[in-house]
Amino acid sequence: MPKEVIPKYSILLPTYNEKDNLPIIIWLIMKYMNASGYQFEVIVIDDNSPDGTLEVAKDLQKIYGEDKIVLRPRSGKLGLGTAYMHGIQHATGDFIIIMDADLSHHPKFIPEFIELQKKHNYDIVSGTRYLGNGGVSGWDFKRKLISRGANFLSQLLLRPRASDLTGSFRLYKRRVLEMCIASCVSKGYVFQMEMLVRARQFDYTIGEVPITFVDRVYGESKLGGTEIIQFAKNLLYLFATT
Repeated sequence: MPKEVIPKYSILLPTYNEKDNLPIIIWLIMKYMNASGYQFEVIVIDDNSPDGTLEVAKDLQKIYGEDKIVLRPRSGKLGLGTAYMHGIQHATGDFIIIMDADLSHHPKFIPEFIELQKKHNYDIVSGTRYLGNGGVSGWDFKRKLISRGANFLSQLLLRPRASDLTGSFRLYKRRVLEMCIASCVSKGYVFQMEMLVRARQFDYTIGEVPITFVDRVYGESKLGGTEIIQFAKNLLYLFATT
């Protein structure tokens, strides 16, 4: 009988000023992935953080090993999409998991993503705040209203076949992620939204796992008025072109 191929999962962690959060998120990833028994690696893509995030990552690599913690820093802030492509170029996994490094995405959900993907052979598994027992912790009413409003408008205009279009905690088949990124034109927060819109165009299958999104513990949120205006402009662009 042919030997069963054991898949490997590459977890991409783009970072910028996350020196306080990085040790905790790495420890949690190690805890839940080691317990699950899946083969994995964590690729840290730091964009020249001035707070010393890369130095912290180097210390973590010494603790957990170069086979588990892969460092692929860049010279500056070059955008989320290019960070993912940079990570994919150095990834050895069959599947790519993208998540935030600021503790808003709990690694305990990763094994659920993997099990759902294996069960249905989904091209993409996305975490959702808007189904089942999913939700948000730590946001004030204004932030929740903005998020709900953005997601409602996105659903209304773009019909993405997914309940949480603005989330950024997902598992992709490697080739699927490469195709989605290559077809995207957006930057910033809208990029994640466009990824699922392009997935719909390619007729990729999407599964969803309810998650609890937790507001960042350390550091400041990078969402501001400029990002909201950019979101609105790009939403209208995607509506007109998809």
